[in-house]
Amino acid sequence: MSRFYVTTPIYYVNAKPHLGHAYTTIVADALARFHRVSGDETFFLTGTDEHGDKISKAAEEAGQSPKEYADTVSALYSQLWPALNIKNDAFIRTTDPKHVKCVQDILQKVYDSGDIYFGEYGGHYCFGCERFYTEKELVDGLCPQHQTKPEFISEKNYFFRMSKYQDWLLSHIETHPDFIRPEGYRNEVVSLLKSGALEDLCISRPKSRLNWGIELPFDTGFVCYVWFDALLNYVSALGSLKGEKFRKFWPVVNHLVAKDILKPHAVFWPTMLKAAGLEPYKSLNVHGYWLVRDTKMSKSLGNVIGPLEMSQKYGLDAFRYFLLREMSYGQDASFSEDALIGRLNADLANDLGNLFNRSLAMTHKFFGGLIPSPEEEGPGDAEIKALGRTSMEQYQALFAELKFSRALETLWELVRGLNKYIDATAPWTLAKNNRMKRLGSVMFTVLEHLRKLAVHLWPVMPGTAEIMLRQLGMEFDPTQVNIARELDAWGLLHTGSEVAASSNLFPRVELPEIEPSKLKTPAPAKPEAAEAVEFEDFQKMDLRVGTVVSVDKHPDADKLYLVDVDLGEAEPRRVVAGLADFFQINDLVGRQVVVVANLKPRKLRGQKSHGMILVVKDEHGMSLLTTHRPTLSGGKVS
Repeated sequence: MSRFYVTTPIYYVNAKPHLGHAYTTIVADALARFHRVSGDETFFLTGTDEHGDKISKAAEEAGQSPKEYADTVSALYSQLWPALNIKNDAFIRTTDPKHVKCVQDILQKVYDSGDIYFGEYGGHYCFGCERFYTEKELVDGLCPQHQTKPEFISEKNYFFRMSKYQDWLLSHIETHPDFIRPEGYRNEVVSLLKSGALEDLCISRPKSRLNWGIELPFDTGFVCYVWFDALLNYVSALGSLKGEKFRKFWPVVNHLVAKDILKPHAVFWPTMLKAAGLEPYKSLNVHGYWLVRDTKMSKSLGNVIGPLEMSQKYGLDAFRYFLLREMSYGQDASFSEDALIGRLNADLANDLGNLFNRSLAMTHKFFGGLIPSPEEEGPGDAEIKALGRTSMEQYQALFAELKFSRALETLWELVRGLNKYIDATAPWTLAKNNRMKRLGSVMFTVLEHLRKLAVHLWPVMPGTAEIMLRQLGMEFDPTQVNIARELDAWGLLHTGSEVAASSNLFPRVELPEIEPSKLKTPAPAKPEAAEAVEFEDFQKMDLRVGTVVSVDKHPDADKLYLVDVDLGEAEPRRVVAGLADFFQINDLVGRQVVVVANLKPRKLRGQKSHGMILVVKDEHGMSLLTTHRPTLSGGKVS
């Protein structure tokens, strides 16, 4: 059996969890779920890092012992992950006795081999990073991470002969292209190693300065440097180095880290493993920062995003989807609520949500809610199946390579393709013409692809995927699924099973209204008086509420859209509307609009329009005339 082991960094307990912590852990959860439904035996580890200067000082300021302080903050992490539907297999703390023993055993082993020695060192020490910096590592004399001037400290300590392994590490990186990825971070480490001799690493702190740490087994007057302690969690969590769990999972370990801890993981960690006689990790996967207004999140700047608040406000799965869709793994990404709402409305409400809801509604309208039998294939069926296979195949390959944003985009090609397939096959016309066998095949094709989409979305949006499958009349058991087999599997939906009557997985979210005081107030203009009409004239107007089901660009006019609106009739109504300068296509699909339904048809640039969509236009742009709450398509305005 193939296996997969994924780790997050263990998070330092000097602060509450924020968006960056949530992102890394959600990525790890999604990868673990993806590998489980790919048939891999999977182990997913996260936890907290609890020793060092910063914890000792924070505890003192809080009036607690370091252990009491660590217990309090560590609980914030362990309690948050279930709230984000994160299913880690283990949660490790560096204060765990088994971890302490592992660290001391490996320290003793490396010491006995001669790779740890006692010496005196003077260096620039950053208390924020809890490490010494060389002159050339400083930027204008400041710590590159914290932009503060380090304190020069000279003291006797124990050192790890890291320089001994420079040539080995460089060779290993160059002969294993996936050892550090994406490639940009790999090149950064290679450049660092080639730029000069790798220095030895100070791995102790005297108890006279710090006693909150793991005591060195060969000198009780010192505690272990926090990085030599923390990195070993990835090993200690697997138990005995001679045990079954270590044998199964260590060869397939994949670390997830943010770019600010690249050097410890790419340089300290593999050389430590080599010195301890252990094989290096399989892959180090480095991601960028989440920025808020182009600035890294910081408590001092007050721009820290709380992940639980966002997930509660906009929905957990929408939040998870946004994080994986918005950031290209390895690059920085900007977080804003406007961007989250945009993704929710466009990708989830308009594309996926509308597709799923209209498919269930048509199944009820045409087949009493029962999944029909596919009996008559026709035009477009082979093409949509080919698109489905290609989309899923690319999704699986890209997801395995941590290219989550591109993977989801390939899956959305199928979502959009299914919406076009429905429009092209026109189920309402097939029903009108009593072509029920063909109609059954069309609806089965749509519903079966929706089942496949749900299976593939489960790693990213597990709650939504399981609801989708239940609404399709199925239960989801991840132990019985293998998404690789989905490429060729067909017909796993049960003909005759009942589907839900409707679905509202992703209600649209409106952007917050701009405060009137912030709007540009135009100079008052005298309104032109409209000619008075009789009530009987108004009664001649047939104004109806409709739901936009699809939008295409006009082939011969840049400012016009071809808008299909469901007015509760046998088939959608085609309206040619001048909306292209004011709305993206994804902004319109799924929206409710008011249509003049009895307007005499007319051709606009060669395309016949059967009505008019009502809007309000002012100096701020264009707004759709709509209802204050969702209503049935076809409802008459009176």
